[in-house]
Amino acid sequence: MQTPVRNIAVIDIGKTNAKVIVYDLLKACEVDARSHRNAVTGTAPYPHFETDELFGFVLSALCELHKLHGIDAISVTTHGATVALLNDRGGLALPVLDYEHTGPDETASAYDVIRPSFAMTGSPRLSAGLNIGAQLFWQKERFPEAFASIGCVLPYPQYWGYLLTGNRAGEVTSWGCHSDLWSPRQRSFSPLVEALGLSDKMPPLRGADQQLGSILPEIAAKSGLPAGCPVYTGIHDSNASLLPHLWSRRQPFSVVSTGTWVIAMSVGGRSPTLDERRDTLINVNAFGEPVPSARFMGGRVFEVAAPAEDVVATDDDRAALLRDSLMLMPSVIGDTGPFQGVIGGWTDDEETLTPGMRLVGVSWYLALMTAVCLDLTAASGPVIVEGPFAENADYLSMLSAAVGRPLFKSTGSGTSAGAAGLVIGDVAPRVQVSRSIDPPENFDTLATYAEAWRHKAERIETTMPDLS
Repeated sequence: MQTPVRNIAVIDIGKTNAKVIVYDLLKACEVDARSHRNAVTGTAPYPHFETDELFGFVLSALCELHKLHGIDAISVTTHGATVALLNDRGGLALPVLDYEHTGPDETASAYDVIRPSFAMTGSPRLSAGLNIGAQLFWQKERFPEAFASIGCVLPYPQYWGYLLTGNRAGEVTSWGCHSDLWSPRQRSFSPLVEALGLSDKMPPLRGADQQLGSILPEIAAKSGLPAGCPVYTGIHDSNASLLPHLWSRRQPFSVVSTGTWVIAMSVGGRSPTLDERRDTLINVNAFGEPVPSARFMGGRVFEVAAPAEDVVATDDDRAALLRDSLMLMPSVIGDTGPFQGVIGGWTDDEETLTPGMRLVGVSWYLALMTAVCLDLTAASGPVIVEGPFAENADYLSMLSAAVGRPLFKSTGSGTSAGAAGLVIGDVAPRVQVSRSIDPPENFDTLATYAEAWRHKAERIETTMPDLS
């Protein structure tokens, strides 16, 4: 690039919220952002994302932020388990499916006949549309005419890049996100692509840090961005969170990316024997390397189980939970995570809990579930927490006690730092990307609580149904 690059617009399409962020590479931090609720508002022919509305928000935000700060380049990061199916005219052959829609369960038995093994893909069999392959199979069966019109299958980050540049590409972090379509160890597509009749519909692969192209003239006109503004290939959001630590930290370590999903990713440790029934998987990082991972819907659990109103927990609330060994047991949401097929609850009458006790108890539950995920990935070395839970002191205290290893929290959004750093290849080494969390004063008491919870959870594990 001919001119120095400083301000990167990071388009971050999360499952719950979409954001456009200005990341200043010189300061190595976010300097401004705009956000928009990413609701699944479409219904026919199935629940889907209103991508036209979202793109309108993106262009408006880019225009506003460019006027305020100037934008030198664009990088994209999105949630996984999502693809855009383009027709031969370059529009959508079918709407972008909400992966929580249960439609793909209708054809699950037939899909399982052609689905590659977990040993090949590192992709566990998941419900609804959480496996991209299951989405595609269901769409092919239910909408054969539209499916036959597909000209290209784009991972979700690259779809937004396509709208901006007109160029098409694929990228391994999205293909390697429990899609059933990728073989991490072979670094190639799985046989499922051919079985679905899509071998000639997959765009060429590009590195996440490669330039996809420049913005289209009509995008420059609508957004006010300079003609030639570069757009980078982009990356799956959890892998964006992981990337700054791959750049800056000595292995082994683990990163816990928090949000709608809590995803534990272990780097440089021993190779675990992953258990498909417990929502473990192999993610693929930006360098194409397999990363043992485990996850559960932590953010969704917090929405469902924590008090809806603003609550300030007290030391008395914490003391009551510890004194009476009051615990929330797995699972709050039973169709994902390490205790699939099991619905748990509080170990005592829920009506006895104050709002503060409920808030702390849910935070501790989330930490203990995170510790289970770390165990399942054979994690070793420090643990770095990134995302909203990094600001939850009760979550951090219990996680520290449960894992018994050094704990850090990201100093900013690892997602935006990783996505922005793709433009220059390494934003993270310039700054401290995480800071140490001191063990809680009542470490031993919390560790005893964690051990008791773990023993109860192990008994619950024996009651898990066979989901194979």
